[in-house]
Amino acid sequence: MIAREAKGGTLILGGGFAGAYVARLLGKHGATIVSPQNSMLYTPLLPEAASGTLEPRHVVVPLRQMCPHADVVIGRATSLDVVRNVVAAETLAGPAEISYERLVVALGAVTRVFPVPGLVEYGRGFKDLADAIALRNHALQRLDAAAAGGPPSELGFVFVGAGYAGVEALAEVHDLVQAALRFYPTLEGAQQRWVLVDAAPTILADIPRTLGVYAARQLERRGIEIRVGEMLTSFDGEAAVLSGGTSVPARTLVWTAGVKASPLLASFGLPLDERGRVRVDPTLRVEGYENIWSLGDCAAVPNAKTPGHTDPPTCQHALRQARRLTGNLTGTPEPYGYRMLGQVATLGRFKGIADVLGIHLSGFPGWFVARTYHLYALPLLSRKLRVVADWTTALFFRRDIAELSSLGHPGGFEE
Repeated sequence: MIAREAKGGTLILGGGFAGAYVARLLGKHGATIVSPQNSMLYTPLLPEAASGTLEPRHVVVPLRQMCPHADVVIGRATSLDVVRNVVAAETLAGPAEISYERLVVALGAVTRVFPVPGLVEYGRGFKDLADAIALRNHALQRLDAAAAGGPPSELGFVFVGAGYAGVEALAEVHDLVQAALRFYPTLEGAQQRWVLVDAAPTILADIPRTLGVYAARQLERRGIEIRVGEMLTSFDGEAAVLSGGTSVPARTLVWTAGVKASPLLASFGLPLDERGRVRVDPTLRVEGYENIWSLGDCAAVPNAKTPGHTDPPTCQHALRQARRLTGNLTGTPEPYGYRMLGQVATLGRFKGIADVLGIHLSGFPGWFVARTYHLYALPLLSRKLRVVADWTTALFFRRDIAELSSLGHPGGFEE
């Protein structure tokens, strides 16, 4: 068993947006981060990585560069001893015990899955970079299969969940497929089926209705069917059956119907709410503990500016929580409060929506504002410049349609 102490006395569980920003803002105070990966994913840019607009490496930020004063331990926390102030973890070097003076729990969330027949076996998630690249490869493979004489279901695509993730992913992958089709002359005029499904009465339910209506209209103009008020009842890899009785021939089903707090929290013995999130007080301190804090998607964070409501799981709120928590760790604790300044979403090439200080923008202005905000929120000048270079290149060239499913699966040596 490896024994070590958290740098600066602060141990952060999770290297996602919330945890990484706490470590970055702590600066020379120091911290130790325990994370399964050595990089932080900037989730809002995931759809563009899937469509090939952005190089996948450019939507992740290396933790050691982002947090130069922090120690990074690649591994997963397995248990918490609040009496000894020790976290047990499985690391690349083997089992370890890390002692702390202050513990920050930022384990994030995982995809929320319902018991739909066939979903786990045949469906696809869209939560991390591996999901995005796998979806890109799969979509391009469907074109090759259709060109080789496959059934109509090869060009059927169903996205379940009409929040930001689902709408943006659908818009980008749809653009990718349409751009690729020009290289498949045998598929000219082939029937496609694109369907967006959500149990809510509207898509993008959390944004102003005028923008939601605009987004729906834009998607429908591209031939995308929007099925609101319906749910997925089954998927067998060839057809998706909806609660309204419709059967959609499709080889591709992408599940983006929400997230839930990391299930690992249940083994830590911390107070959880009915949704499995850590209960924290207004200063982000875990209820009942003096030296444990929590934030981000895994925490039920009360917001002084929106009484009676906890923060939604967005990067915008996670960043503000990280700023408040850093101040509380290094100074006099104060309540967290943040009023959202706006919301943005992209809808593919040159189209987007934005609500900024009550001003509603759509089309190219909305797209431009959305990209500008993401560039602002993305840490490190080097990453910003790489993303700008990718975006600039994409203005002058068509989308790259290389399918790279062999990456990460080397063939090895032949005897």
